[in-house]
Amino acid sequence: MTSEFRRRALLQGAGISALALFAATAPGEAARAASLSRPGAPSAASAVTGTSLRARYHMTPPAGWLSDPQRPVFTRGAYQLYYLHSDVDNGDGGWDHVSTTDGVDFTFEGTVIPLQTNLPTWTGCTLIDTDDTAGYGAGAVIALATRPTGGVRKYQEQYLFFSTDGGFTFTARPDPVIVNTDGRAATTDAEVSNAEWFRDPKVAWDAARSEWVCVIGRQRYAAFYTSKNLVDWTLQRNFDYPDHDLGGIECPDLFQITADDGTTHWVLAGSMDAYNVGLPCTYAYWTGSWDGTFFTADDPTPQWLDWGWDWYAAVTWPAVEAPDTKRYGIGWMNNWKYADRQVPTDASDGYNGQNSIVREITLRRRSAGGYALISEPVAALRSAATRTVPIADQSVNGSTVLPYDGRAYEIELDVTWSDATNVGVSVGRSADATRSTNIGTAGGDLYVDRARSDRAGFALSPYTRAAAPVDPATRSSHLRILVDTQSVEVFVDDGATVLSNQVNFDTGDTGISLFSDGGTATFSGITIREYGGE
Repeated sequence: MTSEFRRRALLQGAGISALALFAATAPGEAARAASLSRPGAPSAASAVTGTSLRARYHMTPPAGWLSDPQRPVFTRGAYQLYYLHSDVDNGDGGWDHVSTTDGVDFTFEGTVIPLQTNLPTWTGCTLIDTDDTAGYGAGAVIALATRPTGGVRKYQEQYLFFSTDGGFTFTARPDPVIVNTDGRAATTDAEVSNAEWFRDPKVAWDAARSEWVCVIGRQRYAAFYTSKNLVDWTLQRNFDYPDHDLGGIECPDLFQITADDGTTHWVLAGSMDAYNVGLPCTYAYWTGSWDGTFFTADDPTPQWLDWGWDWYAAVTWPAVEAPDTKRYGIGWMNNWKYADRQVPTDASDGYNGQNSIVREITLRRRSAGGYALISEPVAALRSAATRTVPIADQSVNGSTVLPYDGRAYEIELDVTWSDATNVGVSVGRSADATRSTNIGTAGGDLYVDRARSDRAGFALSPYTRAAAPVDPATRSSHLRILVDTQSVEVFVDDGATVLSNQVNFDTGDTGISLFSDGGTATFSGITIREYGGE
């Protein structure tokens, strides 16, 4: 397979029944022994020892390249999650499969949609066809995914796969169910360019009209289709954003959710690239309404669920215990500004790529009006901690090193200040203090700066500082900072703001310090939770 068929080469220029049950407590020891251990690495050979850099509580592949997660289904008492996998970095591939009961431990289940010559399988989604609308049996698991028919990029089309064993094996229909008519007609460069961006179907059930709705990412807009049977689809109206420089839509998302004030809303989202205008390359979303033919946004300006560098191709799905009001989400911790490169774990552990921690997502009405998605780490994560370390409150003017060293943990705390101009936490601090990733508040930004954690040969520069806007008058914040061997995820003020970043920590980057420049800050309620053992 040559690189010309790689999906991502195109980027360089530019009521569903799938339910997950995340228990509030971690599974028993027998389940742990049978699973792949909390790091998410689906192989006993990937146990974290010695100089290994494998993530300890994030999902990683046994080997090879991991990218986009696929929206899962809940069958056989577990959550079935799929992800794009290739034997080589940024190569063609298919779908691999893991299962989990709690969103923390994952068991590798094998390859479910393998690579075929000139016919890789890219991103899509899975769902449960409860009422047998497609004719494969009530409760069949259906997947829609993009393939480049004949290996031709302008023939990106949507294929249907079905499973009658709970999503463990799939059979493909031979022909696409959503044909790329633009590709068939394209002759000019502009037409071909548009046709080469027709991918990542996401399907939702529209209960009000008893039909399926599919959104497909296009070069400058989202295309909507409807169907009664998942096979025959009708094009509806497109949603575009002419006043915003967001690039094309990849891995779109579409769902209904009820907010904390009891009102129900449709949400359209997608992985976007707004780097050129100083905004993220992560998950942008609009709240709004769907009338069966057109999505109307409440505000044409999108919001962002993550302000870091690395929460791309994210998927969400309804929580089985509260499907109307809560969703779960997971994202690929990478960015197409630098994804097509070797990373430290290629050499240390033979794999490239990890998924984020699973999140719980809700919709909240803002005091200033409008609605925003809020996300926090899945509740089961805290139950999975192997050790909890409380630390006394700290009054800091300058820098204070905490009495703790670790590679896989979270630190939670409250911080308040008055006159200080730069306040925060340094993680991954080396013994000589030359390396660290800094999380702080300064000048109207809540930032994560990983520049001092960069490693020769794996540089992330110039994409090192990520920042979310905050009120410059802010003088306090609540932080939950999740640190793993190659990542940092920061949840601010109970998930109102999140920044997710891969970080090239070395094995000796284990310290934590607190800092406050230009005045004194008080850090209180400091709690460290270890994951995966030390």
